[in-house]
Amino acid sequence: MAELTTLARPYAKAAFEYAQAHQQLANWSAMLGLAAAVSQDDTMQRVLKAPRLTSTEKATTFVEVCGDKFDAQARNFLSIVSENNRMELLPEIADMFELYKAEQEKSVDVDVTSAFALNDEQQDKLAKVLSARLGREVRLHAAEDASLIGGVVIRAGDLVIDGSVRGKLAKLAEALKS
Repeated sequence: MAELTTLARPYAKAAFEYAQAHQQLANWSAMLGLAAAVSQDDTMQRVLKAPRLTSTEKATTFVEVCGDKFDAQARNFLSIVSENNRMELLPEIADMFELYKAEQEKSVDVDVTSAFALNDEQQDKLAKVLSARLGREVRLHAAEDASLIGGVVIRAGDLVIDGSVRGKLAKLAEALKS
């Protein structure tokens, strides 16, 4: 996983810098998201792995599948990625682009998993507290998982706050084993 991230970073950074310089972050975000989704399709993966096709043919086929969703710069970007045999990195490139974009916008996506459904008031209060703690605008994504027994698990990038009963029981069990 780290190797794919290392390989994807220069492409994501180049795309981000171009999009930022031309005030097209939202457009490039959408185009890279589409490219990532298309690259994960089973049929497209067979095309991208076909040894008889040249990198130009692979890029052309890829762009044709997406229709007119890509502008000239995005088509050029995909051509360069294809020439370097890195089309399989498109999902990682899109993910890293989104991280750069979130950093620029001073925002963060936070996944909150709770044992029970959180109402709107609870979500708003949690978003405000997390926004103050993280120093960023928080976009909250709530989910339920009854196996937590109680409490919540909060994930914001590489930060994980486990306030679940299941997590506390696991820590207690580990402490008793030591």
